Amino acid sequence: MSLERLDPEMVEFDVRTDEMLINMGPQHPSTHGVLRLLLRTDGEVVTDVTPHIGYLHRCAEKIGENVTARQWIPYTDRMDYLAAMNMNLGWSLVVEKLLGREVTERTRHVRVLVSELNRIANHLVAVAAYGLDLGNFTPYAWTFREREKILDLFEEVCGARLTCSYIVPGGITGDFPAGWLDRCETFLQEFEPIIDQFHSLLTNSAIFIRRTGGIGVLSPEMAIDYGCTGPVLRGSGVKWDVRRDGDPWYTRMYEDYEFEVIAEIDGKYPQDQEYPPVPEAVVLGDSWHRYYVRMLEVVQSMRLIRQAMEFYRQTDPQWSDPIKVTEKLPKGQVYLETEAPKGQMGFMVIGDGTAKPWRARARSSSFCNLSVVAELCRGGLIADVPAVVGSLDLVLGEIDR
Repeated sequence: MSLERLDPEMVEFDVRTDEMLINMGPQHPSTHGVLRLLLRTDGEVVTDVTPHIGYLHRCAEKIGENVTARQWIPYTDRMDYLAAMNMNLGWSLVVEKLLGREVTERTRHVRVLVSELNRIANHLVAVAAYGLDLGNFTPYAWTFREREKILDLFEEVCGARLTCSYIVPGGITGDFPAGWLDRCETFLQEFEPIIDQFHSLLTNSAIFIRRTGGIGVLSPEMAIDYGCTGPVLRGSGVKWDVRRDGDPWYTRMYEDYEFEVIAEIDGKYPQDQEYPPVPEAVVLGDSWHRYYVRMLEVVQSMRLIRQAMEFYRQTDPQWSDPIKVTEKLPKGQVYLETEAPKGQMGFMVIGDGTAKPWRARARSSSFCNLSVVAELCRGGLIADVPAVVGSLDLVLGEIDR
């Protein structure tokens, strides 16, 4: 007898699911690098996630103890290879603090300009890859088109597009070429209206909101407990940015600048009056908010770049002399964190009176942000794992080192 002819009240269905282990990665486009996630699932529901790292381990910190402080700069490029300028800055500042050496005003403004330009390039990749993870290819093509313009500007300045080695302990490797500031301003003018197009493709997209709203909700308390920083922390409504709240040796770099720390406070973002409002379907701390924080930080970086260009034109062309390759480090220990695009990137250096650091150590922002992935994915669906991982904007170069 067919089931259609049976009385529904007399038929009982016993649907059982088996627990299963699924490997996501290490060669998976949604893991943003050689990251392996071991998913424990009950049917389509994720019950646990265990990250496995180490596929990109290169002994960077041990190498830092066998080369001089100046020679380690190229290795910092390869930590967060999407934000090389910011990595160079972090190591340069901690070495300068150990040496007690400050840079000139002109050098300071150049560092702000290129660091914020690299922040835009990083966030463009984050948005591009995130849209692609969720099935939207158009933002990927558009954001990489704009990022190429930034890399062209970097190439003019230092000859490199990705691993720059431009900011070095004691200064920078060279001044801007003639007409470079004008070309940078042209890029900003062309890029500004395109941001609205990104909002129409993703921020206001009903499909994108359904895929990210209420997915991977990270409470402020959990974000702090796990040591999350950067857009991941600010996406949970914690208004903390070490460019404003960090070590004075770093914050003085931004002391003349005006910018907003992007975080939702009382249901509002600083840019609500100009950009799309927060949809009702999203929850503070979810994947959508982490994406939106990066979009608004791009606007603040453009604001900082314009200020840096103006300060650059007003200051005397006095340059700091980078340290020599063989310059000795005094005895002592210094730790300093900077606001890299993915979060707080910390460097520690211990000098023993020789040119080579006795200890070189890096604190990865992506490593701490990755540690919370199990909490965010637990209880969700397998299809939501890429949405959560993509919202964290991880890079394995600085996780493994």
